[in-house]
Amino acid sequence: MVSVKKLGILLRKTDLAFECDGVLNPAAIKHENKIHIFYRAVAKGNCSTIGYCRLSSTMEVECRNTVPLLFPEYDWENQGLEDPRIVKIEDTFYITYTAYDGMNALGALASSKDLIHWKKHGIIVPQITYEEFKHFAQAKGMLTEKYNRFNEYPKKNDANGRKLYLWDKNLIIFPRKIKGKFYLLHRIKPDIQIVVEIEKLEDLNSDFWHENLLKFDENIVLTPRYDHEVSYIGGGCPPIETDQGWLLIYHGVHDTVKGYVYSACAALLDLENPKIEIARLPYPLFFPEKEWELKGEVNYVCFPTATIQEENDLYIYYGAADERIAVAKIKLTDLIEELMLHKI
Repeated sequence: MVSVKKLGILLRKTDLAFECDGVLNPAAIKHENKIHIFYRAVAKGNCSTIGYCRLSSTMEVECRNTVPLLFPEYDWENQGLEDPRIVKIEDTFYITYTAYDGMNALGALASSKDLIHWKKHGIIVPQITYEEFKHFAQAKGMLTEKYNRFNEYPKKNDANGRKLYLWDKNLIIFPRKIKGKFYLLHRIKPDIQIVVEIEKLEDLNSDFWHENLLKFDENIVLTPRYDHEVSYIGGGCPPIETDQGWLLIYHGVHDTVKGYVYSACAALLDLENPKIEIARLPYPLFFPEKEWELKGEVNYVCFPTATIQEENDLYIYYGAADERIAVAKIKLTDLIEELMLHKI
């Protein structure tokens, strides 16, 4: 078993209107010897924006904005920007987030050169109904029953005529190009899917997705395997490059009489072909057990979304009970060694 030390709560909600109902699911990146945190801030009415704070060390807040950094500006995100992840590739920072319009939750992209000024690029996952998704995805065989269970919503539009689209969340870019191409993870319940060999992120248009979904079965990279993730899984932190493979810390969910329980999980993907799963922990990396993880806006939630590495220490930033942000620490080499004992 890997030893995990839970360091406690980093950020709590405040009385400020934009984050009075919760702060959770942060992105984190180290730049110019400072740790920059971009977190989901929830206002009354469940409208989310992206807040910002800067850390002087892994657990010490140096400054924290009193207004959102990113907020709804367009119809496709008018109910909120949720669950950001951040990477830097070459000279550009990329934030992926879930854009929510009160009906549809879809992966979107923003970019920056300086972490201050951000350009939004819109939704970059497929904007299709579940029936359209099935038409493409079943070209080579039937989908598992779970795809119907989680995605076959009532087939109706809202009063304004908007379509109800297939939800596609947990959009995460690999932190470097592989063979000169972008790679991404995304999640259509219940599995984690991968997109490979993208020349430009602008290429993620409707034509691309139609072609991609015709090979849907080939692009499922992880599917639930163990009891603690039996209901569904989803991407967590941006992948971490190690000598043994891409370390992916993700979330696994299982249903109980008390509701869904969200745990942090770990797997290794092949460095040159991340479609290949090398290893996976057969137990949760960590799970809800502390008071701050058991009770909140949503109970029993550990939702990892960011890491910072300091030598051999890996700090995992996660949403705790959908209300606060907490931090756990592990030894990276210990985790890799443990994973290599559980090759697929």
